[in-house]
Amino acid sequence: MLIDTHCHLDVSEFDADRAAVWQSAMQQQVRGLVIPAVNQASVQPILDWCTRHPNTGFALGWHPMYVDQAPQSAMAQLAAQIESVLAGPLAPQLVAIGEIGLDFYVTRANEATQIALFEAQLQLAKHYGLPVLLHVRGAIDTVLKYCRKHRVVGGIAHAFNGSLQQAQVFASLGFKCGFGGACTYTRALKIRALVEQLPLSDIVLETDAPDIPPAWLGHGVRNTPDQLKKIAEEIALIRRMPSTQIIEITGKNSIAVLPKIAHLCT
Repeated sequence: MLIDTHCHLDVSEFDADRAAVWQSAMQQQVRGLVIPAVNQASVQPILDWCTRHPNTGFALGWHPMYVDQAPQSAMAQLAAQIESVLAGPLAPQLVAIGEIGLDFYVTRANEATQIALFEAQLQLAKHYGLPVLLHVRGAIDTVLKYCRKHRVVGGIAHAFNGSLQQAQVFASLGFKCGFGGACTYTRALKIRALVEQLPLSDIVLETDAPDIPPAWLGHGVRNTPDQLKKIAEEIALIRRMPSTQIIEITGKNSIAVLPKIAHLCT
């Protein structure tokens, strides 16, 4: 089944037509999606949406690009929020801790702060037995270092663009690699080779909407979760196999790594 494992449906780019966007995705056979928080301000809109849409899951966490906004009490607040959700009706829809990780592409000036919050959130994920949605841009080896140190139950390396060897290390730690619009560009030779070479059991699908639009939309155009089926079809072309098989196996992979998704997609 088609599962969008990473979609920022809560952001302002969807304020005018969020319900229609989700309806279009379902018409394109998307059975479920996961909306990751990026900071404290993003949490309540996500909870409100998921309350009304029981076939959507969510993750709670602080994105590395927002760590400079995090107050000293951020981790205590996050832990309290996780406790509150797990004690309430939305507990089945909290599928992961995320979006967490490191981003050294934009800046390393706050590296120590990024790492401190990343480690703290890995510890929370381990405490609650939840997988994690990892942001790894420009920092894959460092992310792996801390994933080895804090052995969580697994998760997804979102928007993966590392090496085959790095992907294999993630797999050994219980992670899948997320692929979306980036692999649809014919000039993205490294990512397309990785999509071809990785065991299909290590791959899950994502859009990262409204970001990372696929090639047929073009740069700067809003991405939407209804593009997931065409992304699966492009991966099928790369791997020279039926798209139905890609959709079936990546759906099973998504459920394997984010087990609470299973009941959302029935």
